[in-house]
Amino acid sequence: MKAEIITVGTEILLGDILNTNTHYLSNELANMGVDVYYQITVGDNEKRLLDQLGESFKRSDLVILTGGLGPTADDLTKEVCAKYFNLEMEFHQPSWDKIIEIYNKMKRTPTENNKKQAYFPVNSTILPNEYGTAPGCIMEKESKTIIVMPGPPREMKPMFDNFVKPFLQKGSKDILKSKVLRIVGIGESKVENDLLDLIQKQINPTIATYAKDGECTVRITAKGKNIEEAERLILPVAQEIKNRFKEAVYGEDETTIEDEVAKILVKNNLTIAVAESCTGGMVSSSLINYPGISSVFMEGCVTYSNEAKIMSLGVKSETLNSVGAVSEQCAKEMAEGVASRHNTNIGLSTTGIAGPEGGSEEKPVGLVYMGIKINNKTIVKKYIFNGDRQQIRYRACKTLLNDLRLELLNII
Repeated sequence: MKAEIITVGTEILLGDILNTNTHYLSNELANMGVDVYYQITVGDNEKRLLDQLGESFKRSDLVILTGGLGPTADDLTKEVCAKYFNLEMEFHQPSWDKIIEIYNKMKRTPTENNKKQAYFPVNSTILPNEYGTAPGCIMEKESKTIIVMPGPPREMKPMFDNFVKPFLQKGSKDILKSKVLRIVGIGESKVENDLLDLIQKQINPTIATYAKDGECTVRITAKGKNIEEAERLILPVAQEIKNRFKEAVYGEDETTIEDEVAKILVKNNLTIAVAESCTGGMVSSSLINYPGISSVFMEGCVTYSNEAKIMSLGVKSETLNSVGAVSEQCAKEMAEGVASRHNTNIGLSTTGIAGPEGGSEEKPVGLVYMGIKINNKTIVKKYIFNGDRQQIRYRACKTLLNDLRLELLNII
């Protein structure tokens, strides 16, 4: 099945609203094995939206639209889709009853134009909105399918999960299942090269690699008569990939590197404290997102100035005077100092130059030293990261957490 996603709304074109719906839908459809080749945003304009539907159906058999289901005159999505399929609009009393119910709960009365949200193309399948007043709908004609959902993500996502996804799966003779393996510390080009033999002979399941946020993901998608058959097809391929990349595969599907690290810490009751300079609290913040981390996370501090490093962590002034704050020795003393404050099993540190200024030939922008103290051993690693200030900080954070994960795997 070939699909396109059309996001409707002038406010998106103007940059007033971030389009997160396309990201969500593309990911969900990919997991189902639906090919999405185009993502388009169209303003609240009848002619342009009608023209776009014509273009989309020249190359796709499924078009999913979000937005334009409100009660105002410029909310035209259902009407334009009905016009494209040459269908009349009809009133749907159950939808209107639901809208009235929602307004009654808010102690308000719907206006006459709210009735617009209860009109749908003839013979369409109504998609209930459990979190708002704009139901969606599905229209089918010949070999073409249009699915319309509301724009607000909190309304669109449950509608897709509860109604659209089962509809798409029901229409398929086979079940599609995907598994994502998450790899860190190896670039996408090397991952793809190391999997080239599997990729070249792929039929079912298929393998695709993607680079994102300092890591690489490998998506394995299989087609089967049922979910069990699809999973059986995925299993040996996933295991072969894990065998090739070993510890570089840190997790599956929606997990994150910080969750995996926090899980190990909590499970093994390993206490931790973090001292950050160039990452500015990013490492600590990522760890404390994990539920239950409070049992082992003792402290996170940002020691940006030399004075703070001396007073809070016990970094020697001689170290700062001789080799500077961005140095192996300073990172070592920071990790050891923050661990000693609470007698934790683990102490982490970051110190570097995130830019855009402050670099030199000897210490360029992107240079980061990161310390890991585990029990009686302290390790310091030196990295030079590319990117802007935020990217350097983010990559340093992810890299430190992965380095810690690898060290933990050696001691637990």
